[in-house]
Amino acid sequence: MPKPQSHERPYHHGDLRRAIVQAALDILRETQSLEFSLRELARRAGVSHNAPYKHFADKRELLAAVSAAGFEMLTKRMAREMATLRDPREQLFGMLRTYIDHGVENPALYSLMFGRHLSGPDHSRPAIELAEGEKTKALLASVISAGGLGRAIPKKPGHERQIAGAILACWSLVHGLTLLLADGLVGPRKKAGALSDSLVQGMLDGLAAELPALPPGTWVGPQAPQ
Repeated sequence: MPKPQSHERPYHHGDLRRAIVQAALDILRETQSLEFSLRELARRAGVSHNAPYKHFADKRELLAAVSAAGFEMLTKRMAREMATLRDPREQLFGMLRTYIDHGVENPALYSLMFGRHLSGPDHSRPAIELAEGEKTKALLASVISAGGLGRAIPKKPGHERQIAGAILACWSLVHGLTLLLADGLVGPRKKAGALSDSLVQGMLDGLAAELPALPPGTWVGPQAPQ
């Protein structure tokens, strides 16, 4: 008697984890909600309801991997935009505009990446997310150092706070604008691109004239557990 066909998909080693994360990204994009179960996720991925637990201890661990995937997507998207331009000033402008587009187009994912959902009691973030987030930050720092603000800031001792100050100024504006656009507090949506262009350009013009001075001991970006 023939065996009943399985509805589970065959995966090579390592593919199952990626398939589960991708299924979570798909659900997040479609529903704009984190309120999905691992059983629902498994069904969406076409695997047994226990399959997610082979790679993730719980939903928080899964969401950390999803957030890390979001940072990976953002970094690759920014790098692609950067590769189409030669001038560091244009590269920085394009990367910041890409950052805004990424968040506005994926508001639930953006909230997971930069909100408090995954923060620990000491405001620390999951290691897998930190690793990918550092790549995004490093890409931004490299363009700033290369002259994204109209002058090069060599990566050497004594310049770290200048680069960190520039990153914080850029991040503050694009993060705030992204949230305002995603939440519909600034509009209309059809004007979002022109609005982003104007604000980002104005900020870069200001930073070209003067960089903010960060107070001693200031840190910029998510932190590892203490």
